[in-house]
Amino acid sequence: MLREFLFETGRYFASCHAATVVETQEGDLLCAWFAGTHEGHPDVAIWMARRHNGAWNEPYIVADVPGVPLWNPVLYRDAQDTIWLFYKVAPSIPAWSGAYLRSADGGRTWSAPILLPAGLLGPSKNKPITLSNGEILSPTSCEAWRSWACWVEISADGGETWRKIGPIAAPWDWAPPVADPKGDDLASAAWDAERSALRLPQGTHGVIQPTAWEWAPGQVRMLMRSTATIGVVCLADSSDYGHTWSPLRRTGIPNPNSGLDAVRLADGRIVLACNPAVEGRTPLSLLISPDNGETWPTRVDLETSPGEYSYPSIIQGGDGRIHCVYTYRREQIAYVSLMPEELP
Repeated sequence: MLREFLFETGRYFASCHAATVVETQEGDLLCAWFAGTHEGHPDVAIWMARRHNGAWNEPYIVADVPGVPLWNPVLYRDAQDTIWLFYKVAPSIPAWSGAYLRSADGGRTWSAPILLPAGLLGPSKNKPITLSNGEILSPTSCEAWRSWACWVEISADGGETWRKIGPIAAPWDWAPPVADPKGDDLASAAWDAERSALRLPQGTHGVIQPTAWEWAPGQVRMLMRSTATIGVVCLADSSDYGHTWSPLRRTGIPNPNSGLDAVRLADGRIVLACNPAVEGRTPLSLLISPDNGETWPTRVDLETSPGEYSYPSIIQGGDGRIHCVYTYRREQIAYVSLMPEELP
């Protein structure tokens, strides 16, 4: 297993987070992340670095809006080998607008930025996938006040137009009950006819930042990050290329309200990069499933020390090698690479 950092700590910015990785047609890697004074600061921009001939080149700013923070870049290579860089722009998360750049030369030059129409966000954290019918499925989510839910955005014309499908949401009765002033336990988010008031959940409730894979033609599975009211990774299935979805169900994988990502390997195994903990963002681990995500009998820990190791992005390259990037204590972006035969 190869481990390395992408740049010199503290040289370019004070804080960085939310890395994403893609392989170019030539076999280089591109990694992007947001960085600046701290998450949400007006100086936060999208940075990028290229891994060429076994080394990471110097990072540079690829997208910036003066005075407005940028968030959660996502890299994706489509069937025509165009590289997409999606990202979010707004002073705060609930106000996000989606934007993207495109590159026809493996990330050496980029188009002018394009803002998505209101209501379309692009992928919220994890890579889109090209389905076997040629459509693009972009996993996304919405973080409204007290209420989070997942969606998918599907394009049948190479990303020119998108159809939004969802929500894929957690039932309100999964949340802890809300205490009534009279002393009764009431269902979360139930309508109170007596006072004509909505009883809100205890804190934010729901799922966000899905990761998706197609395991047979039209058969798509998604795993999702969840809030503390749920506390485990959640799962939903589609049997029609993502156009309709099963009800959400809970897995047995702990999730401390932290991002995750998965990849389906060429040998059929699923590798999930996540923080399998009740709280905190350590350890950061790879969980391996031989049965399409039903069970996860083996695990490889990437980080176990105190601190934050989070928001992984994971892909399999054309040569079979697995590539994973992630936040390292908000000071660095770490890169790990291994071959499938190195997994237990």
